[in-house]
Amino acid sequence: MTFKNISKSKLTLAFISVVVTFFVWQQGLRDSLNRPSVSFDISQKEQEIAELSVQSIPVDLKKFFIINDPVDQINKSLSDVSFEELTERNKLIRIITSESNDPLNNNISKDFEDKNYKFLIDEIEKKSNNNSYKVNSEKFDLFKGDRFLYHLLSRKFDFDDSALITKSFSNKMFFKILAIRLIPLLTILIGSILALKILWKTISLKKFGWKEIKFLDLELIDMVLLIAGGFVVLGEVVSPLFSISLVELFAKNISYELSQSLKIFLGYLFMAIPPLWIVFYQIKSLNGEFTFKKDYLQFNFLPIKYAIIQGIKGWLTIVPFVLLISLIMNSLIDNQNGSNPLLEIVLNNKNYLSFFLLFVTTTLLAPLFEEIIFRGILLPTLSRDFGVISGIIVSAFIFALAHLSLGEMPPLFVLGIGLAITRIASGSLFSSVIMHSLWNGLTFLNLFLLRT
Repeated sequence: MTFKNISKSKLTLAFISVVVTFFVWQQGLRDSLNRPSVSFDISQKEQEIAELSVQSIPVDLKKFFIINDPVDQINKSLSDVSFEELTERNKLIRIITSESNDPLNNNISKDFEDKNYKFLIDEIEKKSNNNSYKVNSEKFDLFKGDRFLYHLLSRKFDFDDSALITKSFSNKMFFKILAIRLIPLLTILIGSILALKILWKTISLKKFGWKEIKFLDLELIDMVLLIAGGFVVLGEVVSPLFSISLVELFAKNISYELSQSLKIFLGYLFMAIPPLWIVFYQIKSLNGEFTFKKDYLQFNFLPIKYAIIQGIKGWLTIVPFVLLISLIMNSLIDNQNGSNPLLEIVLNNKNYLSFFLLFVTTTLLAPLFEEIIFRGILLPTLSRDFGVISGIIVSAFIFALAHLSLGEMPPLFVLGIGLAITRIASGSLFSSVIMHSLWNGLTFLNLFLLRT
């Protein structure tokens, strides 16, 4: 890249943006190491659903769905974590499911702030001191909102929970565990077949079917200003100041969950505005005007059926590779940290309006915005200047890096490669938007099903 025709002000802005981006991203990646992995919560939720579904699982299928006792598995997982690091609910579950009552010998109730949990600790202590202690089950009615915890209490204090853990509820849990286990397996199976088919076709033809890539007449410094200046400095640093302030101004009388979801929803909208405005300005500068009728970014919506099918095929094909990388990472690194905090918010959310806002953000706003930036602008420009393969790899790396999670970088990098290949192979940015939306949607569906 030559700088002779680039104004000093543009170079200065680009330099400042890169410096700020470096500090923002390195701090974000460092912070991700202090965020817990949501995989622990996901695994526990799955075991809780399995336990609540036991009475509805056909005998012939139990060996496939219940390999080990779910309650024992949960206790083992919780025992592998320092007691002080557990949430109050998990501390309580560990105490209830433990064969020994050693934790109670250390005045354990001081570790609980929730008065209802303190009450349970007192009851468990009475039980541990007198095994014949009988409790009135009505005392535990306030825990009926947490069916798994109520179920554990019924086992501990030997009372009937069938009025709450009904056959129909257990059936619902069975269908959940069925979906949680089978959907990923079917996706991996179909995706693996598609991947092998594409690989065989590529080897047979000795070439990959790239479509012609349309690119805007932008320079690499324009990419720096778009990603570093628009996406990071204005989008990730400046915009949240407005979105968070706006929510806090109007969120005094709404629930914490809804407030949290509004911050994410509006935060994403505000974050998208600066880089999209830069894209608008860049296109207008190149063409003298901006009109939505012109397909500047090669969305190629039509034929709509073709674009959607290509997106679905791209999604199915990349799933096995992303999950394989995730499995390798889990086997190499124990207790990976750095999960996207949005995953935990979705997993533990109970407000349906809040859930809807998160759904719109993850499956509609995020795929559209990120595909415009990374596969609509960045990928074609890099492919033009450095070649298609380099363009795919570099754009995928920046895409993974922008999510600010060291633990999730490898699978996100592979996903970025898949999105870029789908974009180029289909010749349609809309296909990669569909693929991205399906990926986020599958993750969202899994988290939704895991709620007990």
